[in-house]
Amino acid sequence: MKPGDELDLEITDVAYGGAGLARHEGRVVFVPFTIPGETVRARLGKVTRSWMQARAMQILSASPDRVAPPCPLFTRCGGCAYQHIAYPRQLEIKTRQVSEALRRLGKFPDPPVEPARPSPLAYGYRNRITVHVAPPRVGFHGTDPREIVDVRECLLAEGKVNEALAALRSKKRLRPGPATLRSGPAGTGFRQVNDLAAEVLAGVVKELAGGGDLLIDAYCGAGFFAKTLRGQFTRVVGLDWDTRSIDTARAEAGPSEEYRAGDAAELLPGILNEAHNAVVLLDPPAQGLADDVINALLSARPPRIVYVSCDPATLARDLAKLSDAYDLPCAIPVDMFPQTASIETVCRLEARSGTA
Repeated sequence: MKPGDELDLEITDVAYGGAGLARHEGRVVFVPFTIPGETVRARLGKVTRSWMQARAMQILSASPDRVAPPCPLFTRCGGCAYQHIAYPRQLEIKTRQVSEALRRLGKFPDPPVEPARPSPLAYGYRNRITVHVAPPRVGFHGTDPREIVDVRECLLAEGKVNEALAALRSKKRLRPGPATLRSGPAGTGFRQVNDLAAEVLAGVVKELAGGGDLLIDAYCGAGFFAKTLRGQFTRVVGLDWDTRSIDTARAEAGPSEEYRAGDAAELLPGILNEAHNAVVLLDPPAQGLADDVINALLSARPPRIVYVSCDPATLARDLAKLSDAYDLPCAIPVDMFPQTASIETVCRLEARSGTA
């Protein structure tokens, strides 16, 4: 097989990242913008000994979940992966991807993954976007990352964000580089991109965290989760390396809240030694937990951990490291980013009997 060859392929799955999966002569073939159950005629691009990339040239047998993408730039713009898939099927795909990551990478034989919670809005949900300015183009990196796709309106963005995009495009002189456009003032600290789905996410975290004497929010940002949960705990301690976020959290803190600036790996062991019945909330960046954080948790063994993750692979890796001391009774995906391949997941970990 060589680049340019055409094959008829049956799509059997969707990989994390959004590409459909097929197999040919023992090799995996990645075919973007396809759906499991479809048969497609595809033209090969990159070819290696173990896998190949291909582009669907014709849908020979379409899935009943295939829909017309509303954006004319879909498949060229690199922002969306799933506009061709009906939203309920998108949720099913993301649920299965979390389950598969926990099974394959986390070594959980039967992961307790609940169906993904939907975003209240499937379009028009983003309160900010970052476009790339390369005059005269203003837009996003394409599916070919060397290309900037000119975008006049992003269907994922709120109306005010698209108004800001129109205002940027109308300028006579454009400054090359990235530009972040928002629906309102920038403010301070981290804000979730999808406000309505953030409320769903907060509700799931609240449900899984329960209550108690002490909540340690180890990656608290400006205190989004800590402030959601403060009514369920006698005391809340938030940790974050970003001093601006900590300042924002402190400015709006109630009497039961305390926020400390610094690295979670350095601060967490001391706080865990102060209280043995703490609930620990983890919301790390995509790269997951540092080994020092995992070691601190395994040493102190707090009775409950709630882990919020934006990357199923690093989540599965970290849960595997914690599985000697913790059971995984529940994992709930939350779709913060419809039409895209991104997945947010909330897991509850319970210290195994005799280990806490």
